Amino acid sequence: MYPLDYIEPVFRPPSEASSLILQVTNGCSYNKCTFCDMYTAEGKQFRPKPIDQIEAELKGLTQHGYPVRRVFLADGDAMSLSFRRLKEILELIQRYYPDLNRVSSYCLPRNLKNKSVQEMSELHELGLKLLYVGCESGDDEVLRLVNKGETYDSSLAALSKIHQAGIKSSVMILNGLGGPELSGQHALNSARLMNASQPDYLSTLVVEFPMGSDRFAEPFEGRWRKLNKVELFQEMEVLLSTLELEKTIFRSDHASNYLVLKGVLGQDKSALLDKVRQAMANPQQAGLRQEWQRGL
Repeated sequence: MYPLDYIEPVFRPPSEASSLILQVTNGCSYNKCTFCDMYTAEGKQFRPKPIDQIEAELKGLTQHGYPVRRVFLADGDAMSLSFRRLKEILELIQRYYPDLNRVSSYCLPRNLKNKSVQEMSELHELGLKLLYVGCESGDDEVLRLVNKGETYDSSLAALSKIHQAGIKSSVMILNGLGGPELSGQHALNSARLMNASQPDYLSTLVVEFPMGSDRFAEPFEGRWRKLNKVELFQEMEVLLSTLELEKTIFRSDHASNYLVLKGVLGQDKSALLDKVRQAMANPQQAGLRQEWQRGL
């Protein structure tokens, strides 16, 4: 049995399925976003894992001969650690796995406020190659209502710092987050944020609430409801129409999405828009996921 002392539940991006999930923190230091129930379970209070415990886990894995090509730093807020601690962790990973392809992590924009470009560049040189940034929206009103604790400006500042350091960024936008009333400005300002930052990867997920939406909807004071399929496609059409990206890999293929979209923006923009418009005009012929097929 491999010596990994996980505090469950543990989450990771779909693209990290084959990575070593190295839990260097527990939970999320912010944990106030009303759309997120990931770190609300008992025992998920935020705390860093002691460095000697991290080293013991890495040492144990190498003793068992466990092959590692990629490492994902969990939980949801590993980049909240200080530059010094992150450097120490990356140096340990390099010591035990010198031929590693990459290290990646979730990242909140606020995590980088007290880290300089030079420090981020140093982390990149030590193997940190990709950061998954949950922007959720580029619209300040939507961000305030969902208690994200970020703004358009703070998100752009973080994405710019990541780019300047040579690290790749993978950004997530939540389709339907603003409900019907704020759908247009949510899509427009999210596209504006992406145009200004030019992320390497962009993905969209449909916002869902398996545990109920009451806590989320309350700040909207009756102005929010879940978008239906056609409304989701209309919001996607606005987003895609407004995006002016040079070479961003775009994915809208998470299990929450009704319509699967994949391409590179901007070369595939017209084809992706055609697919969205066909789904709006004739949903029955668009090959949409059925409700039972959606992983929520």
